[in-house]
This record gives sequence, structure tokens and C-alpha cells, in this order.
Amino acid sequence: MSATVSFQGIGASPGVAVGHAFVIDARKVRTPKVKLKPTDAEAEVMRFRTAISLSDKQLEDLKTKLSTGAENEHALILEAHRMMLHDPMFLVEVTRLIKEETINAEWAVRRVCRRLRHQFDNLEDEYFRERKSDIEFVADRLVRNLMGEVVDQELEVPVGAVVVAHDISPADAAMLVKTGKVGAFVTDLGGHTSHTAIVARARDVPAVLGLGNAAEAIRSGDVVAVDGRRGLVLVNPTEAQLALFRETMRRQLATEALALKTAELPSVTIDGVRVRLNGNIEFADEIPSLLAHGAEGIGLYRTEFLFLDRPAPPTEEEHYQAYKAVLEAMGERPVTIRTLDLGGDKVPSNKKWEKETNPALGLRAIRYCLQHRDLFRAQLRALLRASVHGNLKVMFPMVSGISELREARSELEACRSELSRQGVPLGRRVPVGIMVETPSAAWIADRLAQEAEFFSIGTNDLIQYSLAIDRQNRDVAYLYRPMHLSILRMVQHITDAAKKAGIPVSMCGEMAGDSSLTLVLLALGLDEFSMTSGQIPVVKRIIRSVSMTEAKELLTKAMQFSTAEEIERFVKNEMDKRFANEA
Repeated sequence: MSATVSFQGIGASPGVAVGHAFVIDARKVRTPKVKLKPTDAEAEVMRFRTAISLSDKQLEDLKTKLSTGAENEHALILEAHRMMLHDPMFLVEVTRLIKEETINAEWAVRRVCRRLRHQFDNLEDEYFRERKSDIEFVADRLVRNLMGEVVDQELEVPVGAVVVAHDISPADAAMLVKTGKVGAFVTDLGGHTSHTAIVARARDVPAVLGLGNAAEAIRSGDVVAVDGRRGLVLVNPTEAQLALFRETMRRQLATEALALKTAELPSVTIDGVRVRLNGNIEFADEIPSLLAHGAEGIGLYRTEFLFLDRPAPPTEEEHYQAYKAVLEAMGERPVTIRTLDLGGDKVPSNKKWEKETNPALGLRAIRYCLQHRDLFRAQLRALLRASVHGNLKVMFPMVSGISELREARSELEACRSELSRQGVPLGRRVPVGIMVETPSAAWIADRLAQEAEFFSIGTNDLIQYSLAIDRQNRDVAYLYRPMHLSILRMVQHITDAAKKAGIPVSMCGEMAGDSSLTLVLLALGLDEFSMTSGQIPVVKRIIRSVSMTEAKELLTKAMQFSTAEEIERFVKNEMDKRFANEA
């Protein structure tokens, strides 16, 4: 056996898998660069438009294959790729290069693609920055069609194989998981918000992404062990390492089996304190996994995906159909839909993009929506129309003061009145809440609680803003500490204000799904936790095995320490004593 090689990447989908590598050779096709005669330019433009038509037909065929049941969201991504093909700006620019610089279509497509990628490279938000890969996938399809190469070749993946690639297109990822054979995904590119990560999490397939050069080092047939939680990949591991991985797999399968058996059991402490465990989603096809793992509702449905990779904003009807599908799939379970968190470095592609000096603190989320009322009203009208199909709750992001909440609610009520006058059927009055993710909102939580019907603490941004840390900046990322005393005190202040006002308070940030923090968050008084499906079983088992008294004792002792390191060390030791195999 070859020497063991280890890679550390991004744990994008939890779980452990061991299998033989199935390497997808996704090397870029060599793009020819040809100078044309001026008289050949028109014919080259026609060749380009023929490739557009062929690519469109291929995507339409793929979309048809994926347009049923849980794969519908991937079909929407392929539809977005079709829209990119027909984006007037893209078509005009490629045509201009062919005619004015008399170059071949392949070269022109690559040049326009490179320019667009550079624009996306400057975005701070990971979710939207990952969308640059969609531009590359569309360009690759066009170039391959221009050169007469085979596109969308069927992949015969052996059962349990670890699929290894430089990157995986949304079409390939969707088709691969549809077979049910993939044991894990390993890619050089990608992160938490890439299509491969979303597909993997939705199907509970372990995935480690962002490995850099693993696809070059791994050969088909190599034994590969993947830990999707730790982001670890071992190639040709030793027998001892394999034994550890297989034992971890055995424990996880046992936990999974127990989770499926206890999915319907309530999340309640041994002294009777009830906590609701919800799921976070971006796509409707994540719902089956959520329900299988015992989610009691959706605590955060991010709606920005509707704006991805398209030349025009979604219509009210498109919004409505997306929300209707989620609400119907969840039945009577509550679904909290967050209004658009656009702006700053996340803007619809039809809008002129202007780089902000600091997008995280700029015109984004509720601020953006209140300055772009047409986009906001289309979403609000769709939400109200969809309310007849389930148990809807509406949440406004990044509220920093009372005025923003009042203005947003006013828009919602204006849309309700308008729809009523038009005779459109509406559901019961929708509860309206806010994400508490700015220090200003946290410190006036008592006032906001008088006008919001629920709180959801968005810890990712709250920690970033409170500690003055850019999470994307590697130089200061080490200072991003959820157990900082100031964060614990702030969460305590928010929950106290909510309790006093008699409104529920949840948490939907990364902290909520971290089982090592479950007792701390329980003691802080959260009514609901919202997380990914794979995190629910462990968090539930911890809650069901402790008392609130124990949790409060642990928190009291933890908050006697002064530094984040001291608090983390104390809490970890206490959790290890109680739940060595859980947290």
C-alpha cells in the first residue's frame, strides 16, 4: 500500500466515510486562441449562438430529469445557468470581442468569464463569492460545445465510492446524489455555501471541500477516509487509522439509528423544561433530512438563493411558489422565513455593482430592502399569499433600531391591505420577528420586544460586530470567540428582555448547533435552537439527559472566569465529563 497522505480542508457536510476513490477528471479543456479574418467574424458569431442554443437544450434536458420531488431545487439552479447563458450583457460582450478583436468564440467566452470571476472575487460574503463557480461551469459547457466535446457524460459510480474532483458542477452533484451510491465528496475548491456542500448536507453525504490539490494527489482506487465534521481526508490510511474511522462510523450509524427512532420524542430536560429544535435551510430539498432527524420546524429559511445567477430579480410568483413548496412540505410545523439579506456585497445581478468600503456595515439586509421597495414588496406580497399553505413566521434581518422594525412592518401591512382589496386569499395574521445580530438591537432588546413577536439571535454576525472582527480576515479570525464573556452577557440580556415581554427567543447561528455549548445556551434561557439536520440528534440527546438546574450551575461557574480561553476550557472539561461520546 502507498504511504498515507493527509489533507485538511473545510468540513462542509458532517459524517464519516471510507471507500475507494472515484476521481472525476475535470481538467479544463484547453481553450484555443485564434485570430480571425474580419470577413469570418459574422460566421463565428453564428457558431457562438449555435453553442448557446445547444447548451440551453442540454440544461433543459437535465432540468427535466431533476424536476421531480426533492431534486426540484437543483433544477432551479440549472434554470439559473440557462438564464446566465441568455444574459444580454454576456451575449453582447462576447459578440463584441469576436467582431471588434476578430478572435474565436472560445477565446472570447473565456475572457468575458475571467472578467466576471474577478468581480465575484472581490465579494466578502462567502455565499455569493462561491457563485463565481457557476460562471465557470457555464463557460466550460459553452467552450466544450464549441469544440465538439462530450458534455454531461453519465458517470457510473461504484456504491460507496468517495467522489474526488477539482470541483463538481451543480448538474453533476445533483445527478451523483440521485443515484444514492456516493459515499462522500472530496474537492479542491468550494466551501460551506457551494452547491456541492448544499447537495451533500441535503442528502447526509459527508463532504470535505477546499482541499487545494487533493484531486491531483488521489488516484482512482485509492482507499480514502473522510471525516466531514473535522474536514480531514486520509488517503491510503494505515490499518490503525482505518480502525478508528470505522469505529467512528459505527458510532455515528448507531447514533443515527437512535435518532431516527427518537425523532418524534420531545426535546425536554429531565426536570421538564421544553426546548424546540428547528432546522436551518437554504433549499427545499433539505426538508426530508430535517424531518428524519427530528426537526420540529424551520427556524431559518434563507431566501437569497432566489436571486443567484440570474439577470433579473425573481417575480412575485416565483417567490410565492418557492415559499408555498416549503410551507406545504412542513405541514403544521412552524416555518420562519427570513426576508432578503441582500446588499453590500450581495446584490441582484441586474443591479449595478459598486464595491462598498465595508460591505458588512453597509447598505444590506433590511436597510437594502427599505431602499429598494419594489424588491421588498414583491417578497412580502408573496409571503402573505403563501401564508395560506402553512404555519408561516416572517423575520427581518439586521434590524438595528425601532424605526427600521416599524417601517418594515408598515410595508408588510400595506401589502396585506392591498392583497385584501384585490380579494387574494390570505392566511391568519403572520407573526413578525427580528434577527438580533447587531449590538444596538441587543442593548435595546427590551424596547424591540414590545413590537416584535419573537427574537432569533444571529450569532455569526452578532459576534463579528460585537468583537470588531472580520470573520473572513485570517489575521484576526482567531479572535472570533463565541464564549467571550461579552457575548454570553449579551445573549443573557436578550433572552431576559424576551422573557420579560413574554415573547419566544431562538438562536439560529453556528453556536446553536455546537453540542459542546448546548448546556450553556440552555441555561441562558433560549426557547428554540435552529441548526442543520445532522446536529439535531446529539443536541436533543444532551437536552434530554440533563436538568435545567445542572445547566444553570455550569453557566454560573463559567461566567466567573474572565477570558474566552478560560471559559472554553472549563465548559469543554465539564462537557467531556458528562458527554464524552456526544459533544
